[in-house]
Amino acid sequence: MRRLVAPLVAGAAVLSVVTLRWSALHWGATTEETREHLPGDEILPVAGLVATRAITIEAPPEDVWPWVVQLGADRGGFYSYDRLENLAGCRLHSADTIAPEWQQLAVGDLVRLHPQVALAVASVAPARSLVLHAGPAVPGDPEAAPYDFTWSFVLRRHPHRATRLITRERFAYTHRWSPLLVEPVSAASSLMSQKMLRGIRDRAERAAMA
Repeated sequence: MRRLVAPLVAGAAVLSVVTLRWSALHWGATTEETREHLPGDEILPVAGLVATRAITIEAPPEDVWPWVVQLGADRGGFYSYDRLENLAGCRLHSADTIAPEWQQLAVGDLVRLHPQVALAVASVAPARSLVLHAGPAVPGDPEAAPYDFTWSFVLRRHPHRATRLITRERFAYTHRWSPLLVEPVSAASSLMSQKMLRGIRDRAERAAMA
């Protein structure tokens, strides 16, 4: 009996981990959204890990965009768990209002995740999409991350003046051991991203009702 129970328990544990991982990587997204091509995918056509998450917001894209475009540690924050992020030295505060000075982004501009970590704007289409790119690791740089990375935000008009906000993270591995770092990074990102999407939703919907 014990010989039968042990494999069953192990199999159930593995299945649970796989299911939880899949849910974390695809929180809120439909099957179609996880499979379709989104802006920014062409930058890293071969990715070791892809996370697609989404949320529906009861406000039109042009009212959601101002909250997306002002993302950044030195701008409007990330509408997530500020205290946790600040423990890592991010020094940010998530804004509850739209700031005119943070409403412009152009290709090449930097969006900071941390005072010493920034992503570059790869493409921007107001009220439609924003793509950020970390850039490939620099050989020999001890502080370079062992992966390339893109982060995309896509806004789509949804029925009844709503918006479907989709985010996608793509990690391209540059070392054999890159997954060992990317997997925990992605797990933390899932927690923060879910809170961020809800934070954008709540702010945009409050503003739409005002």
